[in-house]
Amino acid sequence: MRIDSHQHFWRYDPAEDLWITDDMLVLKRDFLPAGLAPQLASNGMDASIAVQARQSERETLSLLDLAAHNDAIAGIVGWVDLSAPELPERLAYFSQFPKLRGFRHVVQDEPDDRFMLRDEFIRGVSRLREFRFTYDVLIYPRQLPAAIGLLDKFPEQFFVVDHMAKPHLKIGAITSWAHQMKIIAANPNVFCKLSGLITEADWFQWRAEDFKPYLDVVWEAFGPDRLMFGSDWPVCLLAGTYRQVKQLVEDYVAGQPATVRENIFGNNAARFYGLEASRA
Repeated sequence: MRIDSHQHFWRYDPAEDLWITDDMLVLKRDFLPAGLAPQLASNGMDASIAVQARQSERETLSLLDLAAHNDAIAGIVGWVDLSAPELPERLAYFSQFPKLRGFRHVVQDEPDDRFMLRDEFIRGVSRLREFRFTYDVLIYPRQLPAAIGLLDKFPEQFFVVDHMAKPHLKIGAITSWAHQMKIIAANPNVFCKLSGLITEADWFQWRAEDFKPYLDVVWEAFGPDRLMFGSDWPVCLLAGTYRQVKQLVEDYVAGQPATVRENIFGNNAARFYGLEASRA
């Protein structure tokens, strides 16, 4: 199965979706499975992982409802308050939904760069493995030191770094980011998504060759068995099409064996999110 490891759905609400600013007009509308289906079909993809965009359990339940009626949604990465005292009860509740595979917090928007090292957040992450939930790490490069500290505490927990930790593509900064990504990759249970790149570059003037040095870093650090393609649709529409995003990764792995390409475009995501298994 060819799986897009990272995309979003939402019913646009200007009061809730404040992150969608006036220079993101293309995103100010609803994006639902009916809109993604032709993109998957025309790009040879079979299914996707729908990832949270709002910090609410209400959105998590909404995504689960969409998944219940759409076979092409292979899994959900939702949101739950990992710092809440009642977290164990909430995780037990969510464990009844086979398509809910993990959780994410929009750490990139937290003003405290050490947010991931807060005691209550660490306690929350410590509970995930008990319920076989994964965790998606959404950060900027400045938050990589805290991410390293958190991940070091949980060598058995499965983590995936979203969007390659959003390197500073616009200015070409790479050295510090590359060093820290290699440290993170030393844990064999940490994966990385080849996603979200074109929106970190110049939206109107990016070139395919701009991304190669960064892709080289994660290829060397994580290897082909821990990397997964993600479109970041519809956010990618700010800077390009679904096809352009997929083409970037296709071109990068074009010289690799078929088994490697199959891993990047589906098998690794299936293995990471445990899509072959279901909770009894």
